[in-house]
Amino acid sequence: MTTRAQPDLRLDPVVRAAGTVSLPGSKSISNRVLLLAALSSGTTDIHGLLESDDTRVMLNALSSLGIGVGRRKDGVVTVTSPGRFRMRQANLFLGNAGTAFRPMTAALAFAGGEYELSGVARMHERPIGDLVDALKGLGADIDYLGEPGYPPIRIKPAMAQGDAIVVKGSVSSQFLTAMLLAGPMIVLQTGQDLRITVTGTLISKPYIDITIGLMARFGVQVQRQTDEAGQLVFVISKDVRYKSPGFIQVEGDASSASYFMALGLIGDGPVTIEGVGSSSIQGDMAFTQTLVQMGATVEFADNAVTVAGVSVAQGARLKSFDEDFNLIPDAAMTAAVLAIYADGPCTLRNIGSWRVKETDRIHAMVTELTKLGAQVDSGADWLTVHPIEAAQWRTASIHTYDDHRMAMCFSLALFGPVPITIEDPGCVAKTFPDYFSVYQQVVS
Repeated sequence: MTTRAQPDLRLDPVVRAAGTVSLPGSKSISNRVLLLAALSSGTTDIHGLLESDDTRVMLNALSSLGIGVGRRKDGVVTVTSPGRFRMRQANLFLGNAGTAFRPMTAALAFAGGEYELSGVARMHERPIGDLVDALKGLGADIDYLGEPGYPPIRIKPAMAQGDAIVVKGSVSSQFLTAMLLAGPMIVLQTGQDLRITVTGTLISKPYIDITIGLMARFGVQVQRQTDEAGQLVFVISKDVRYKSPGFIQVEGDASSASYFMALGLIGDGPVTIEGVGSSSIQGDMAFTQTLVQMGATVEFADNAVTVAGVSVAQGARLKSFDEDFNLIPDAAMTAAVLAIYADGPCTLRNIGSWRVKETDRIHAMVTELTKLGAQVDSGADWLTVHPIEAAQWRTASIHTYDDHRMAMCFSLALFGPVPITIEDPGCVAKTFPDYFSVYQQVVS
């Protein structure tokens, strides 16, 4: 991962936010598109690809696997592939990028080579056992190189066998995404349709919609069914093959948009965010519904959204909420910080996936909001944030846990009366390297 030796960043209180920002490309879309392009024969021109740590490790991995990767002067990234990985041996470092590690594990499981996949220390604490078990059920040969159930792993040559697997939906939607993306490679070897059954509650379902939508762009239609037990089943036909669309545009990152939408709400606004709008395929755009509930005015264009609200720095209060954030866990972090400006306690439910993200985000959120003066209650999969009254605010140094979203969402705490310091602000390079520069352009 890129070294980010940046000093701590002191941020002084602000009272207003207004202006227009352009988003970097979506991380979720970018890494999916890169892998899909690598699994499709021909050349794919990718416009708007995110430049960040997570996409960098994916690009490096594809290059190490013999895929042609280039960047034109106009910024377009080109991926040229024979439709398979050329290299039969590679050691791949994938940082803390779950959107790279999980799908690459599935894609390499039946690629006919020996591969070692590793990451940073936190990646080695993020579970992968359910995905590995599903792959082993189809004949994969995968060893753990450390603690069982967690990276790093070694993949050995194996041929896919069988036509049905079960994937748990309650830990990470990336496990299902990984199996879906690898599905066309699996059916090519087995000559049979592949049925993927999801057990338990499928979290972050909008990210699965992104996966299936992008697979369709590369020529593969995924069928959705429900079995007799009421479980969700995804079917990939034995006849499908990936085909490069030749060109694909990556839309802006809706999770990153949430911070600027929030600025429009608490900073009076308006703030216009370009890169996502009414035509977005990303589930995090549903965060606008939470903003409206809290008091925002939201206007959509095809590829932009504008948010205006109230001036919390002048004493206005947001409306409190009690919501299930299972479908938008990343944007939920933004809501957790907005809660300090509410007119009553705000509860975030069904956010257990926070525990296995870049850090334990429930623990981190409780710790850092408490530093600011908030009372915070929490459980295994929920969080309640009580608003901070004027006399309760405390200046604080916010620890970011090498988690980009902790750094970005706590920049919203600047509408209180005290300065704060963001430790290791360079951690935003994971998805939005220029975040604080863009942030400073719209606050005053």
